[in-house]
Amino acid sequence: MKKIIASIIMAGLAVFAASAQIRIATPNTEMIIDGELGGDLCFMYYGNILSDTDMESLSTAGVPWNDVYPVYGIWTDGERALEVTHSDGNLSTCLKVESVSTRQEPSAKVTVIRMKDTAYPFYVNVCYRAYEDVDMIETWTEIENREKKPVKLTRFDSGSIPIRYGNVWLTHLAGSANNEGRLIQEPLERGMLVLRNKDGVRNTHTDHPEVMFSLDGKPLEHTGQVIGAALCYSGNYELRVHTHGGSYHEFYAGINPDNSAYTLEPKEIFTTPVLAFTYSDEGHGGASRNFHRWARKYKLANGTQTRKILLNSWEGVGVHINEEVMDQMMGDIASMGGELFVMDDGWFGDKYPRNNDRQGLGDWCVDKTKLPNGVQGLISAADSHGIKFGLWIEPEMVNTESELYEKHPDWVIKGLVHETKHGRGGTQMVLDLSNPEVQDFIFNVVDKIMTENPDLDYIKWDANASVMNHGSQYLPKDKQSHLFIEYHRGLINVCERIRAKYPKLTMQSCATGGGRANYGLMPYFDEFWVSDNSDALQRIHIQWGTSYFYPANAMAAHISAVPNWILDRRTSLKYRIDVAMSGRLGMEVQPKHMTEEEKDFCRKAIAEYKKIRPVVQLGDLYRLVSPYEGHNMASLMYVSEDKSEAAFFWWKTELMWSDLVPRMKMAGLDPDKKYVVHELNRVDNDELDYEGKTFTGKFLMEYGLEMPFKHWVDSELHRSDWTSRVLHLTECK
Repeated sequence: MKKIIASIIMAGLAVFAASAQIRIATPNTEMIIDGELGGDLCFMYYGNILSDTDMESLSTAGVPWNDVYPVYGIWTDGERALEVTHSDGNLSTCLKVESVSTRQEPSAKVTVIRMKDTAYPFYVNVCYRAYEDVDMIETWTEIENREKKPVKLTRFDSGSIPIRYGNVWLTHLAGSANNEGRLIQEPLERGMLVLRNKDGVRNTHTDHPEVMFSLDGKPLEHTGQVIGAALCYSGNYELRVHTHGGSYHEFYAGINPDNSAYTLEPKEIFTTPVLAFTYSDEGHGGASRNFHRWARKYKLANGTQTRKILLNSWEGVGVHINEEVMDQMMGDIASMGGELFVMDDGWFGDKYPRNNDRQGLGDWCVDKTKLPNGVQGLISAADSHGIKFGLWIEPEMVNTESELYEKHPDWVIKGLVHETKHGRGGTQMVLDLSNPEVQDFIFNVVDKIMTENPDLDYIKWDANASVMNHGSQYLPKDKQSHLFIEYHRGLINVCERIRAKYPKLTMQSCATGGGRANYGLMPYFDEFWVSDNSDALQRIHIQWGTSYFYPANAMAAHISAVPNWILDRRTSLKYRIDVAMSGRLGMEVQPKHMTEEEKDFCRKAIAEYKKIRPVVQLGDLYRLVSPYEGHNMASLMYVSEDKSEAAFFWWKTELMWSDLVPRMKMAGLDPDKKYVVHELNRVDNDELDYEGKTFTGKFLMEYGLEMPFKHWVDSELHRSDWTSRVLHLTECK
């Protein structure tokens, strides 16, 4: 291994003339790559920071020496991160390291390894961003064509990593609309495991572009070596784990190349999405906390701020909007301590008023028959109630029964030859964001709303259709395969413009529920709607899985009415509150259908939530007992950074007589601190035996507290097959 023998420092950029070991380090972890000039770029190590002694001997310990960015052609077997057809028709590529450079960003160090093909003026920059205050490393590639003619990219992954064969388990999320974020854990065996999305618009209903690898056996929450990875992309993706005859599982992640071959013009650079890695020796919990800290600081709009408690109108009234009903709902949520009211679908349309899901999308003008005083009138009404006001839009979509479609039928994505299919209501289509005019239109939808209503506090941005017909009326015929990629480039362009002008506007990403919970969009959105399924019992499972990669202040969790509109299940109001309080608390009801007793209970619960909101939304998550493990219960807790405060959640998921549940041992506390226990949202006639009592963190973590398996109450209002507890722990000084 050669030492670095020369360097040139210019304008903050360090360029190394020769290099061997490249160390890409965060506060507690590092990735080590061999990048000798003129040679291959090879992976050596990823884990905790190594000592100088171990670094010197690393190459003798048995390191992978797998290509960091494998390309197709010299070897044709196995998987590759990059596949290219050069301008002369040749399919083979051979990349060698040409230079290594670094640059300093405010909170990270970026390393760029420039590689060149041995026969063509074709370049790939393999880039890394190592954060200095969170344990996260981002990688991406910049693919540059310096050939005289276009080249075709048929695969263009963001990155790869080898994982030593052994007792390795993969954790990922699967599901469907109304059943998002289901936790899947499985051992990796020989063969190919693929997670992918081909929806075109929404990419997290089924699989997610995030995974965790447990390196030393079946996943554990608090111990074990874990590598986590997240592809930060809003469009179609493909994650692959290839295990063949060698000693390593090969992990690849990037844009799904299916029907997306990309023609790279001379002098054009194709930049792949960021692929983020984290490492922890504190099990899945440690990896999750790394993701959450990174998300709040760098990948979530206004991520270090707490979110408002809101009421959304959808489940309460649907599209049946009018000023009287909106004012009544605003008054009710304000009286219960809420801070924001969001008017959902049904407020717009002139020639085609939005009275159903068949018409109106695209015509973002106020329906004056429903709202004579417009949005500004509702903002003024909200202000009179002492709360803020928000609005639902679906700007990427259009109904064929709309003035927009009548004026611009060329703006939709549709087949160029065959019959056109439609989505929701039989009339919904997707606008073609590859078209700059469409991008301008969508930006102007938001800009016009905000210009006319500068005090608008919140926008819920929905997307309820897939790309149903492959065809762009804007892209040339020889670049129809660019559609999926150009759509999301256009979407990001719109989001960047909105955020540049309205950085403090709160925006929620929604897509038929949780179809857009991805780190490609999160820099532009403050939160996402976890699922249209607001049933409390199923939400425990959905929010549990989602918490592996996303922090609580990103996860909108609402108290809904019963019977639940998706499952027709009845759960107690307390149970619904106790589940919703573990995320960003909100409500999804028509309050006038609630009893005064129910409103009073919500009023007290909202006041209690405000006490624990900072620790829930900004604290460190510790999952204690999984609902997927068959204990008929689930439990988690949040702990403040200074460990002076914690919020503990416990939910019974099934009630069986004489059912044995484990004593709840807590986690994340300071063993030497003393904590006072206080129950929130109590319905029992008598207090818990340990109400107001003081325990050391050591006792709570090593011995724990018993959770009564049912509520002892007189009123039928609170009886339920599903019981729950929320405890607030505060340091006793």
